[in-house]
Amino acid sequence: MRILLDACVWGGVRTILEVDGHDVEWAGDWEHDPGDEEILSFAFPENRICVTLDKDFGELAVVHNRPHCGILRLVDLRSDQQGPTCLRVLSRYGEELSRRAIVAAYSERIRIRPAEIGTDE
Repeated sequence: MRILLDACVWGGVRTILEVDGHDVEWAGDWEHDPGDEEILSFAFPENRICVTLDKDFGELAVVHNRPHCGILRLVDLRSDQQGPTCLRVLSRYGEELSRRAIVAAYSERIRIRPAEIGTDE
């Protein structure tokens, strides 16, 4: 899968995902943080799932109807939990994410908001 990690996600997640075969870009490598809306706008044409700690991405997608290719929000996870959680979610819910779902991953549970019907860009 093609993934864009928000700068707030621990940079080591990139290596964990790349070892598993994912194409990963980390916004932490960029010269400056352009903000959530720009990150989402960058990911969409590149067909990248956004991985973030920030709930604002879901608001941009749902409330403001910004196009996206799936959003995975890691909620209250330590740095060492972020990589394994991403792998688990991508393995189990990658199909939903590729259909533009929004997934919130907690240490003990997963919440999925499927894409709205007719929102394909």
